[in-house]
Amino acid sequence: MAAMAAVAVPASALVAPALQAQTAPGAAQAGDLDRAVSALRAIATMRADFVQTDRSGQSVSGVLTLKRPGKIRFQYEKSVPMLIVGDGKALTLIDYEVNQVQRWPIKNSPLGALLDPARDVGRFGTLLPTGNPAVVSVEVRDSKHPEYGRITLIFMDKPGAPGGMELVSWVALDSQNKRTTIRLSNQQYGVAVPDSTFTYRDPRNTGRRTH
Repeated sequence: MAAMAAVAVPASALVAPALQAQTAPGAAQAGDLDRAVSALRAIATMRADFVQTDRSGQSVSGVLTLKRPGKIRFQYEKSVPMLIVGDGKALTLIDYEVNQVQRWPIKNSPLGALLDPARDVGRFGTLLPTGNPAVVSVEVRDSKHPEYGRITLIFMDKPGAPGGMELVSWVALDSQNKRTTIRLSNQQYGVAVPDSTFTYRDPRNTGRRTH
């Protein structure tokens, strides 16, 4: 299934192109990185529509819900019997088609840049050139742990968004060079998100809900 290839963590991952361009030094670049980090940290809760595209170009859509620190939910369209939930410590992939549940530590995934409070984007992030002063691209990877993969976060200037910038997409590249792109739209911030959002029905135990 295309969605499985796109979301398995860390056997695959979730965004950004493996760009190798060098970032020119300077205060402007440092300022852009600081702005992106501040915008990311300013998101308390967010709900957005997403389109997920795997390396073969196949796409699925759904709704993403984020609650910092560490919680995320990828609710896929009805035709995709899968769910991804992050509870602050681990990511869980639930495949209702085959009644399978897989779980990985958040820190072992490129998504750790979004979800792991211990992953310092300011420390591990590198600016990539975009050619547009309103667009900031930050590649996050830990050179000491290449097995964690990398993620490129794309921000655009937007008044009213947390920190004045909006996270519009990301590209994850896992340790096996499997790429997944997530594009966001209709972002809503500061929405009420109960912790029950990050539970799921365990298909191995009918009716049981799990954190």
